[in-house]
Amino acid sequence: MKPLPNTSQTETAIESKLGSLRSRGQGALIAFLTGGDPDGKSFLDNATALVDGGADILEVGIPFSDPIADGPVIQGSSQRALLSGATPRGVLGLIKEISLARSVPIVVLTYYNLVLATGLERFLKTAQRSGVGGLVIPDLPVEESDSFRKTSSKHHIDTIFLAGPNTSPTRMRQIIEKSHGFVYMVSLFGVTGPRRELDPVALHSVKRVKALAKGRIPIAAGFGISRPEHVAEIIAAGADGAIVGSALVEIVAHNLEDRERTRVKLKDAVSDLKKATNPSLV
Repeated sequence: MKPLPNTSQTETAIESKLGSLRSRGQGALIAFLTGGDPDGKSFLDNATALVDGGADILEVGIPFSDPIADGPVIQGSSQRALLSGATPRGVLGLIKEISLARSVPIVVLTYYNLVLATGLERFLKTAQRSGVGGLVIPDLPVEESDSFRKTSSKHHIDTIFLAGPNTSPTRMRQIIEKSHGFVYMVSLFGVTGPRRELDPVALHSVKRVKALAKGRIPIAAGFGISRPEHVAEIIAAGADGAIVGSALVEIVAHNLEDRERTRVKLKDAVSDLKKATNPSLV
């Protein structure tokens, strides 16, 4: 695999990580957890386990009462976090603790209402100071994102847009042009959630977007990717990264009464998933 060109004047932590892995012939494992699930201390332990297990990039969801892109597994994690008192400011505080303890790029997934409620400038300034390197906002249309992107760029935070399997070539080119860090390729129709088999649509979508991107920006695929074999397939199809969320959140949900067991199982799961990003080990 050839290294991706650096198209920004100042390379961000996310771009640097993806480029470094690409130069070594590897894909990135992007591991997701909901911030504050099931409580702050447990979340910190669990997130640290993901990084120690080999996650290249950590994605943290800020819990929201109406997460339109998420299936029941992540919806449940949001409810647990909210019931334990999680707030956007509190989750960013937890992220700051992680960023001080581990050297890992951190992406936040949130919804625009939460950003607006805090105030755009204030939210982005706090996010930057907390160590956030990128933001995914599913309900922010790329066509209405100019103000947000300008402000996020000022704070050195990548704006990462989602693209679906049915996104038109014209709109896809716009997403590719205005995304920074990577494009988040939604690899199936529907919401997040673990699947037994990888949908063939995912592989086709990755190949299509890679052809349109022409090396301008990395492509990471998520939604329904939950097993090492899924990760290996999506990387082999040309994705620069695989995003795994619901399968990891499910481990948390199934082991709520045993914090240490949760940590060990998360670390082991991520270790297996990470191995699948390296074609020489598959």
